[in-house]
Amino acid sequence: MLKRINWKSVFKGFAWIVSLAGIIVLMSFVSIKKDTVTCTNIKILIPGADNFIEREEVDAILKQSQGILIGKKLEQINLEEIEQKLKANPYIAFATVYADMNGVIHINVKQRQPILRVINASDQDFYIDRNGLKMPISPNFTASVLVANGKIMEHFSGKVDTLITKLAKDLYKTAFYIEQDTLWNEQIEQLIVDDKNDIQLVPRVGNQRIILGTADSLEVKMRNLRAFYDKAMPKVGWDTYKTINIKYTNQVVCEKNKIDSLSEVARLDSLKKKPIDTMVREEMPEELKDDN
Repeated sequence: MLKRINWKSVFKGFAWIVSLAGIIVLMSFVSIKKDTVTCTNIKILIPGADNFIEREEVDAILKQSQGILIGKKLEQINLEEIEQKLKANPYIAFATVYADMNGVIHINVKQRQPILRVINASDQDFYIDRNGLKMPISPNFTASVLVANGKIMEHFSGKVDTLITKLAKDLYKTAFYIEQDTLWNEQIEQLIVDDKNDIQLVPRVGNQRIILGTADSLEVKMRNLRAFYDKAMPKVGWDTYKTINIKYTNQVVCEKNKIDSLSEVARLDSLKKKPIDTMVREEMPEELKDDN
């Protein structure tokens, strides 16, 4: 007996052949039209409040890469080269470039977002961005971010680069955490690295220094500090202590401003711990997270 023809499979195969042919015809049409279409306009989108790079700078990059684009045939414009030139700019994190069939070239630019400004021990000045990369200071724009200075040995080559020292990574983790927390973002205005290589937090309210130490167990340390702020500070006053040491995860050690006073230990067992109502909402790169 002859096998029954599976018409369903036949029609499916036929549909695939027609679709493939249609795609080939469409691509040929697009290719032919691209040969005749000229660049009529350039639309540049640079979202964000920071202005590290302006429209004029993007225009300069375009002109340096491909010359004057308006009036030029699309087939003569290397969009991939333009994209690579834009990405080479130290203030641009990502860029996409494409053209439509009306001759409009679309350029979308994403700027780097600094979260910390660092002045190292050699007076080099640079930013650390949200992805944990060093980037240069801009002559056109100053970002409103935390500033870190003191005994910081992290070198800056002048180009976008990864962090090398543990201290620099700890500063980044600390700044990242502070930026994501509503309370600490409002309260902490500066990071200082002292002669013991301890990170100190400088608050806006009060004259005390908060000794963080390292970024190890950072969330626990900041939770301890939050509990201390909630329970103890309203009772003793914001200017009572010279230092608040949270580098030890099981206690908060305070040194009073008075010369004849002894250091006090405020153990968290005696404090009523309150839940933290602000959380880190973004994830830092895996390689820069705390290994503990």
